[in-house]
Parts: sequence; structure tokens; C-alpha cells
Amino acid sequence: MASDANSEVFELPAETVVLPSLPAAAIGHSGVHMDNDGRVSIDWESSFVRRFSKLYRSPLLGRSTIPPPGYSELDPRSADHPVQSPASSADYSDSVVNLDKSWKLTLNIVIQVVGSRGDVQPFIALGNELQRYGHRVRLATHDAFENFVTSSGLEFYPIGGDPADLMAYMVKNPGLIPSIESLQAGDIQRKRIMVREMLRGCWRSCVDPDMHTRAPFVADAIIANPPSFAYIHCAQALSIPVHLMFTMPWSSTKAFPHPLANMSGANGDTGLKNYISYGVVDWLTWQGLGDVINEWRKQDLELDEVATFEGPHLAEILKIPFTYCWSPALVSKPLDWPSYIDVCGFFFRDVPEYVPPADLEAFLAAGPPPVYIGFGSIVLENPEQVTTTIIDAVNAVGARAIVSKGWANLSGTQHHNIYFIGDCPHEWLFQRVAAAVHHGGAGTTACGLRYSKPTLIVPFFGDQPFWGAMVAAAGAGPDPIPHKQLTANSLADGIRYCLSKHAAAAASNIAQKMSSESGVHAAVSSFHRHLPVDRMQCDLYPSQPAVWSVSVPKSRKKLKLSKFAAEVLVKDRLIDQKSLNTHPIKPFLIENRRWDPITGGASAVMNTTTDLTGSILGTFYKPIQEYQHHQRDHEGRRSAIMASNASVESASTDTGTGRVAAGAGATSSKTKAQSDHGGGKLFVKMAGASAKSLGSFIPTALKGMTVDIPLAMTEGLRNIPRLHGEEPRDLGQITGIKSGFAAAGKGFMWGMTEAVTDIVVKPVQGMRQDGVMGAVTGLGKGMSNMVSKSGYAMFGVLIYPSAGIAKSLHTSIHSRTRKSIVKASRGEGEWMLESGQFTGTDRAQVVAGFHEISKGKKRR
Repeated sequence: MASDANSEVFELPAETVVLPSLPAAAIGHSGVHMDNDGRVSIDWESSFVRRFSKLYRSPLLGRSTIPPPGYSELDPRSADHPVQSPASSADYSDSVVNLDKSWKLTLNIVIQVVGSRGDVQPFIALGNELQRYGHRVRLATHDAFENFVTSSGLEFYPIGGDPADLMAYMVKNPGLIPSIESLQAGDIQRKRIMVREMLRGCWRSCVDPDMHTRAPFVADAIIANPPSFAYIHCAQALSIPVHLMFTMPWSSTKAFPHPLANMSGANGDTGLKNYISYGVVDWLTWQGLGDVINEWRKQDLELDEVATFEGPHLAEILKIPFTYCWSPALVSKPLDWPSYIDVCGFFFRDVPEYVPPADLEAFLAAGPPPVYIGFGSIVLENPEQVTTTIIDAVNAVGARAIVSKGWANLSGTQHHNIYFIGDCPHEWLFQRVAAAVHHGGAGTTACGLRYSKPTLIVPFFGDQPFWGAMVAAAGAGPDPIPHKQLTANSLADGIRYCLSKHAAAAASNIAQKMSSESGVHAAVSSFHRHLPVDRMQCDLYPSQPAVWSVSVPKSRKKLKLSKFAAEVLVKDRLIDQKSLNTHPIKPFLIENRRWDPITGGASAVMNTTTDLTGSILGTFYKPIQEYQHHQRDHEGRRSAIMASNASVESASTDTGTGRVAAGAGATSSKTKAQSDHGGGKLFVKMAGASAKSLGSFIPTALKGMTVDIPLAMTEGLRNIPRLHGEEPRDLGQITGIKSGFAAAGKGFMWGMTEAVTDIVVKPVQGMRQDGVMGAVTGLGKGMSNMVSKSGYAMFGVLIYPSAGIAKSLHTSIHSRTRKSIVKASRGEGEWMLESGQFTGTDRAQVVAGFHEISKGKKRR
């Protein structure tokens, strides 16, 4: 989590919302232990990790990639990698201008950010850059940052959650597993409620009107940092592109372990262990939040639940574009990251205006540049002891220092060589110091290196040890000192290293490379490059994204229409609004993959059994949940009424005491009447919740026996060839009845054909590769394929159409979310037409284009 309001790039808030529900003792027996610095110790020799590695590496490890080039002056228009700008700033400016002129498609973009002010700040810079391309940008984050966002010229949408509360929780619980004190205090349940609130806020940020202007808004694309968690699910509901941006490695790689993981064990390939560490951390995260996310998906988005294996790895399974916002001069792009993952450079904002107080100016002028020491928003248990340590270390070195008070309120009596400072922009201050000592947030680290400052990192939790290690590896600072090991001697040694010529040269080398980068520009280029532009553009008004499709009268051609174009045609009665169909820009199909019929069938049986058990138990606990929900609503109304009465009483001097008392009494009587009336409604709701849960038993059982379990076994048979390195046939996505029958036909034709031919083909292929032994191995593969492929071919004739029918039924029954999206899109189209942002010429262009296509003419 970002730890400093003055940091100019966003920092990691992920660990603040990673709240696994598994008890620490249970995880300990599996070879996974929690450290005090917020990271996970993973024992490679444990049976759990060994089994997990075999499962995790199978679908993801073997991906083929084009290795990225070494560090160079990168062109933001590159086809594969957004790299640094040309060496000449003038050249880069020209390239940006050319890129601006070439980009014509304007979108509604929602940026979802969970974290502190330091996490939000760089996305403001990103949002302002996106606005220069004509995009409408909404930044969805915590309520506390409304003024911060709106003052920058961006739209704001509140998603709930308290960033200060999240930081306080992480200071108390630096690891993934909460302390006993947190459990007893109820912190975990409060954080889970907060996550649920933020998920719902993120969804509303995609479809709700502007909070102030009431201008309609439906997102055409989503940009998010991973801790917001809602991005993929919102994108799936809307069928729009999503793009992740972060400053901490979150994608599996052999190059280095997950920053929240410590891999132990002497045996095993280091690269493989690094790679598996990402899967373990993702798995732990999903264990803590998977149920919250799935409940939200079902209730708010009307989407199917995500399976246990797919849930932790959705970004990699779905190949979500990812832009990492750090300098490749500090951490280069790993060779095994695919082309949809970019490294673009840090996000820097313009240096803010700052007028220093006179005593600060006097201190800076009184001697050589001081050393900066500060820990941002870290809350220290014993600030007095840390202050003493800092003073002793500075005096031992014989240096001068500026000490940031921060959230810990470090302070003491003023010394001739030490100045205690309050809020001050790092961009201004770091140009005037000799070195920097801090907690290792990405923002503070980047700012120091940008101004050639050797850096000593004292990490507390999360990604901070990672950045400390990266700075030390580059020679721009000593090895990081964990905060619990900080002493006057260790701090003094670290400061001496930072003041050495070697450290200064290393920091200067990094700064020189960073000076040619423009992270925000490259990030926008990366975002644009990964958009499916051809599918997004309206056929009649190409600068607007298509959200509708319609069949042209007297023609088989389908048109992609924007909200504006569709509304023009509807108003001019050229098409009927009932003929408009939603146009999915980027469909996401999240399926539970089955690796073999045994585990697949067993998993499906277990899931069905769990659902059936939940239906029965729900008859008892669902009414209780309904009662608790009613109580929370009642308390909320009661608080509002009390606040209202207090406001009325405060006006008693103007209105008269008697009338105030009468008004308050009337309000009290009304509240009591409402409460009495609400009791009957509450009983009905509680009874309804119980009946609904019990009533879901039979449909759940039928679906499990006729669709889920047979489909899992059939898909398991289809995937058996994966076990010996063969990629099974892609039958296409089953989204309804038509696609279900299509999959059945393809599966039967290909399955039966290959079941027969593989008996001959596989031995021949084996003979060519490995001689006689290869032929024997090939014969085994052929026999295995004969059983598996003929099996899925025969079963699929019945199962795939059933799955398609089930999908169609689910879509027809659960249509509330889809209808709300349609309504919101129509509303924005009407608003566009009436707001005056489009001219008569624009309308004429749409109408003329429609007439041309209706007459069979090709558009120029």
C-alpha cells in the first residue's frame, strides 16, 4: 500500500485486502508459513507445494513468448513492448504528437483503484493523459479522495472502503494471516465487509451516472490495479476490455519470486520455484476472498461462480493485458513474460508548486546536502525509540539529516544538524538532499532514483523488501535493513554507503536512463495497443465505440452501432429500438477446466454436494442473514433520524422550543409506526429467504446430475491428451443452444476420426522422433486417445447440447443485470443526442452512412 501522500507513483496496496480465511496452523502444516514482514515462506520440500507445483505449472508454465530486447531507448509505438522514449526529448514529443493525431476512437474509461493517496495519485496522471486523447475518464476509488480526484479535472466515483483503516490493519497484521488480536477484535469480518462494499462500488462505477452532473456513463473499457479485485468480473458482465496496471510483479515468472513470497528448500530448480511462488500467493488470496467475490458475482452481476482453480489465476488464464509501471532500467522485463505484458516506466507527475518555510531554507543553506529519512504513512509502535536511533546514527556518521515526521509523528528537540519536517513534496525535497532513507514504497523509491539519490530501504511489509533488493542489486544502495533489525549502527553503516562515490555513480546511472522514459505516455500506448479496435469501432461513426448491433433491412449485413448512432437511427425511425442487440466488444468466458474424467467428475460431484448442502442449511441461516440485514438498515435509519433531530434541535433558538419538541415527537411516533409495520414485512422476508433456499434444492440436483457432472467427465476425457503433451481440439465456447449443438457436432466428427487415426499416426510420429522406443510410446498414446477421444465424442453428443440449453435458460432467467446495462446504454445515447455535444453534421453522417449501406453500397 502506498505509504506517502507525497509519492508520485502508485505503490502496492495489495496486501491490505488479501485476507485468507484459512487458519495459520492449517497452512503451516502444508509447508506455507507466514512471516512478520507480510510475506509467505514456502517450503519447496513440502508435499503440498510439490503437488501444487505439478498442478499449477501444467496449464501456465509452457507458454511460448518472444523474448524482449535488452534495455534500450524504446519507442512507445512498438508492436510488442512499450519501451522508453527516444533519447532526445524533442524526438519523443514528436512521436507523441503523431500518436495523438492517429488515435481517433474516444471511450468511456473507468479506472478502479484501491489503496492510499499515493496509489491514486499516479492514476490521476494517467487519467489526465487519457483525456488528451479525447477519452472520458472516471476514477473510481475511496470516498476520502473525492476532492483530490475532482480537483484534477477527472470524474470521481466513490467505491467505499477506508484507506486509513486498511493501512492500520496492515500495520497490525503485516502478514497474510491475521493475528489473534485482530481475530478477537473482529477486524477480519470488518475487512471482508469492506471488500464486499468496494466490489459493489466498482460495479456501480461502470454503469451509474456521474455523482454530481448526473450525466449518464457506461464504461467501454476498464483500467485497474489488481487489489481492486472487481475488474475482470465487471468486464465480463459488460463484455468490454480490461487492462491491469501495477508497480509490483504480479505475473508468474522464473526471473524472481513473488515479492510476497520467500521460497525455502535447497533442492529444485530456482526458476521453477520462483514461478510457483506466484501460484501459491494467488491461491492464498483466493482462499480468503473467493467466497466474497463469488457471492457478489451471483447476487450483483448474475454471473456463475468461479471455480477454485480458475479463480486465483484468471488474469493469466484470460491473458488480461498488464502494464507494469516501473523503470526497465531498474527491473527489466523477464524473458518469459508474454507480449501482452509490458514494462513502461514509473508514473511521474509534474513537480508541484511549493514554498518552503524560512527555517527550512535556512537549514538547507547552512551546510552540505542532508540525508532524507522518513517512513511515510507507516505507523510505528515506538516512534520515540526510532527517533533516538535516527539521531544516534546521523551523529555517528557526522552527517546532516531532514527527518520526515510522517504518520508516526517522528519528532524531537531540534538539533543543529537535524531538521524535522512535516508535509513536503518529495519532488521538491529530493532535489536538495544527498541520499534517501525510507520504507521502500514504489513511489518514494522511484522519486529518489529519478533525482540520482542513493537509497537505503528499511522495509516493513509487502513489496518493500522487493524494492530494497532491487535497489541494492543495482548498487544504488546497501542491502535493505528490516525495520525490526534497525539499530543505530546498522543505520549508520547504511548511510555511509549511500554517501559513497560508488552509490552515487550507480544512482546517477539509473537516473540518466530514467530521464529518457515517459511512463505515462508509454502506458497509454500500451493500453491503446491491446484494445480490439476493429471490433470496437462504430460502422457509421468510427470515433465512437460500438455497443449495439443491428441487421440492416433488406440486407444480411449487421452493423455495429455506437450509443449516439443508434439513438439517431431510432429517433429518425430508420430502425426500431427492439431490433438493437448488445454488441460484446470483448466477451469473457470463465469455465471450470477439467484435466481428466476422474478428478473432473469428483470435483463436479463435490461442488454439487456443496450446493445441495448449502440449500438445506440455507433454510436455517438465510433467515438469520435477512434479520441481520434488516437490523443494519434499521440502525442506519435510526442514526439518520437522530442526526436529523439533532439538526432540528440546533435550530430551536429560531423556531421555538415547543415546535421543535412537537416535531421530534412526531418523528419518533412515525419511526415507531414504521418499525411496527416493518416487523410484519421482516417475518415475510425471513420466511421467503428460507423457502427460496430450500426450493433451490431440486433444480440444483437436476442440474448437477444432468449437466455439471456429465459435462465435467466429458471435458476430462477431452483433455486427457494434455497429459502427454497434445493440445485437444477447441470446440468453441458454449454460450447457448446453438453453440452447444455446434460443439457436439465438432466433437463427434473430430473425436471419432482421431480416435481411429491416432492408432496409426502416433506410432509413426514416435518412430520418426525416437525410433523403436518412440513407436512404442506412440502406440500407447494412440490407444489412450482412442479411448478418450471416442468417449468424449459419444458423450458430447448429448452433454454439449444440454450444457447449451442450461446456459440459455440461465441467461433468460437471470436478466436483471443485462437489462440494467441496456437501459443505461440507451439512456447515455439519449443524453448524447440531447446534450449538444454532437452537431447536425454528425447526425447527417450517421444517416447518410446508413442509407448507403442499406442500398448495398460500400462505404468509403
